[in-house]
Amino acid sequence: MSVNLIHRLEVLRTERLTPGMVRVVFGGDGLDGFVSTGVGDEYLRIFFPLDQRGEPTLPFATDDGHWDYPEGVEPAPMRTYTVRGWNEASRELTIDFVVHDGGVAAAWALAVQAGDVVGVNTPRALYDPPADITWQLLVADATGLPAAARLAENAPAGVRTRIVVEVASPAHEQPIALSDGAELHWVHGGNGHGPTRIEEIVRAADLPSEPGYVWVAGETKATRGIRRLFRHELRLPPTAYKIVGYWTENAEQWRERYDALSEADQDRLAAMWDDDSRAIEDIEDDYEAELEKLGL
Repeated sequence: MSVNLIHRLEVLRTERLTPGMVRVVFGGDGLDGFVSTGVGDEYLRIFFPLDQRGEPTLPFATDDGHWDYPEGVEPAPMRTYTVRGWNEASRELTIDFVVHDGGVAAAWALAVQAGDVVGVNTPRALYDPPADITWQLLVADATGLPAAARLAENAPAGVRTRIVVEVASPAHEQPIALSDGAELHWVHGGNGHGPTRIEEIVRAADLPSEPGYVWVAGETKATRGIRRLFRHELRLPPTAYKIVGYWTENAEQWRERYDALSEADQDRLAAMWDDDSRAIEDIEDDYEAELEKLGL
């Protein structure tokens, strides 16, 4: 089991990258002991203060690799984000925030100033291509852009990399320092402003016959369709792709519908992930099928 530490971070500087994205660079003594996986899509939890300029109530790491709070302490608001960059020499951690109206993290990022404080835990990664790939396809919407960009910038030597990113409009495009053999394509739409096209993009892709890898991050229902494509239509092995739902459109309504489920249904959904005797892919098949039967 990997070690999980909690770090207190201070904002060093910020930058408005596009109308929809703010870059925040963190530093401070709290990064002592921070260990990056070095993988482009590594993710961590950010613990936000209840007051913009206040101190967040940070949890303590537990022996099982998670975290907890002392009894009677109100947990800090928490959201999951990918790491855009980690500079070991300067001890600086960079995270890009998609900003919009509403939401704890977006509201914090829109008002952020140097000196503001958050907490983070130890990052983990999902991108895990086989060693023999000759090509990879990276597809993301704006929420997956930071991870996709970092993956493209650090693509394995000799691997042809194609990155396709869906952003709301040309104003949301940003420069990405691609590695040799990488190509970048922008698509406009989706991202809460209209239907996403990431499933259409993936289905239209001409995948080479040589060993390769597909990584996709975006809206949850769209990524479900892409996962079905690879697992059930193309019947590719799980090692050939990683499909991740980064956000859910109309999340508040989704949460209301989930909370309205019976306690038995909620317990049944949660218990699916506790069955160590089954492969994760099989569990995910059943979990997604149950969500769809329940209208989720």
